[in-house]
Amino acid sequence: QVQLVESGGGLVQAGGSLRLSCAASGRTFSAYAMGWFRQAPGKEREFVGNINWSGASTSYADLVKGRFTISRDNAKNTVYLQMSSLKPEDTAVYYCAATSKHALIAVLLSVSDYDYWGQGAQVTVSS
Repeated sequence: QVQLVESGGGLVQAGGSLRLSCAASGRTFSAYAMGWFRQAPGKEREFVGNINWSGASTSYADLVKGRFTISRDNAKNTVYLQMSSLKPEDTAVYYCAATSKHALIAVLLSVSDYDYWGQGAQVTVSS
């Protein structure tokens, strides 16, 4: 079992930046690839990006590529989502997730690929 807790959400103006953190507890954090997803009201949860167990590889959805950066600190059992150049359409609840699947992160894009989820953090971008 892995428990995930997101923090760092809030209200930011368009063009601003925000960093989300996801702290993990339980089993060995470095055994998991980590993903970030988001869900806007009335929409399905969508993939934002992910990072492999070591932090050496990341992948991103086209909508956020070049604006968002995912990193992790295995010593602190924490994964981060740095968001910049935020747009109102980035408004959503952001979730971190963990997967024990041994696959390239480029294919771990679906909600069903992930085993554990955090409770979510609200990010609101005002225009």
